[in-house]
Amino acid sequence: MTQQELPYALNNILESYQAPDTLFSELLAAVGNFLQSDRCFLCLHNPQNNFIRVAFCWIRTPDIPTVYNEDWAALPPSLADEDPMFAAALRAEPSIFVEDVETADPQVLNREFEQKNFGHSALIHAHIRQDGQLWGILQPCIFGHPRI
Repeated sequence: MTQQELPYALNNILESYQAPDTLFSELLAAVGNFLQSDRCFLCLHNPQNNFIRVAFCWIRTPDIPTVYNEDWAALPPSLADEDPMFAAALRAEPSIFVEDVETADPQVLNREFEQKNFGHSALIHAHIRQDGQLWGILQPCIFGHPRI
């Protein structure tokens, strides 16, 4: 899929699917394929009660680990301290592209946290915000090698 084809593909998905589970599964697959990612997941955040949930996860191949939480859970109080990217999302900073988890600036990314919880080598940490509030994070990523 080319960059010019992506809007049409996404629009087709939005027009074709009504059920949120199917809609978001198809959208993540389209984004993951377009970006040539190995995994793409959507973490939802409810700013009213500070609960989070990784509600949707697409993987290119079965050997890629999924990230998924069936139930909403309270945001761990230490998460913003452990994960600089999540802290940046809460502060309404721009989305983050990490070419290489191994060489990323520690002010941007906590390498140990990423390795322990996600295992990817490169990622986009796309902040979904409206009216100054964080509603989610879209995270396409690559395994096994950096992505320039």
